[in-house]
Amino acid sequence: MKGLKKKRRIQVILVAFIALAGSTALIGYAMRDGINYFRAPSDVVAEPPAERETFRIGGLVEEGTLVRGQGETITFSVTDGGASVQVSYTGVLPDLFGEGQGMIGTGNLVDGVFVAREILARHDETYMPKEVMDALKEQGVYQDPAESGS
Repeated sequence: MKGLKKKRRIQVILVAFIALAGSTALIGYAMRDGINYFRAPSDVVAEPPAERETFRIGGLVEEGTLVRGQGETITFSVTDGGASVQVSYTGVLPDLFGEGQGMIGTGNLVDGVFVAREILARHDETYMPKEVMDALKEQGVYQDPAESGS
């Protein structure tokens, strides 16, 4: 009888371990597309990611680079002051999107051009995403809106 209890306990522990491992694997599989790393334009130029890798890029929309193509295709360059990356986006841009403004895009790098699936822009004149602000500070081109009198 004692051996049977021990055997049952081991079986329950083994089944619990298998269930835990299975649920962890399912959660990891479900999250594989939801985790996107942020990269500054300087990081993308220094170490270009694989074409299949989805990531987020952010910085300032470079002055004079915003070109509206045929239909809804828009191209522009995003910079962090150290490097620029060409961006292509098909869709409707946010209302506050413009040259010299902060943005974050999600997509892939294809032949040196970042093909964005989603573009996010600032939501007021003083807001800038933390990742973009950090990248601009790293390059020495960040200007605090409170100090510049905006």
